[in-house]
Amino acid sequence: MKVRIRQELLDYLLEMARSFYPNEFAGLLREKDGVFEEVLILPKGYYGRGSVFFDTYLLPHDDDVKGTVHSHPGGARPSKADLHFFSKFGGVHLIIGFPFEYWSVKAYRSNGEEIEVEVVR
Repeated sequence: MKVRIRQELLDYLLEMARSFYPNEFAGLLREKDGVFEEVLILPKGYYGRGSVFFDTYLLPHDDDVKGTVHSHPGGARPSKADLHFFSKFGGVHLIIGFPFEYWSVKAYRSNGEEIEVEVVR
């Protein structure tokens, strides 16, 4: 399995990670025809150096949301908190690790298994 993401979106996400650094940022990924096309930035989020907190009651009910994204000021390995969140949310989860380049983006399934990222134009 692999996750497909539009290059324009990935470029935007990398820039978001750089602009929030040294804090993390997070968002929801909207999919169209098997490709992640858009990000929804979480409202009223707390973006800290080691975590992101948000009110789950503010999450939109959107059947096209198929994944999440967040940055790590360190590497792109999921933390225990990430794995817990992944198991509750489902879908595909991108982690953008420092230094926020294409090669530092990793994707994971809900169970924490790493999957390939394919960038599409």
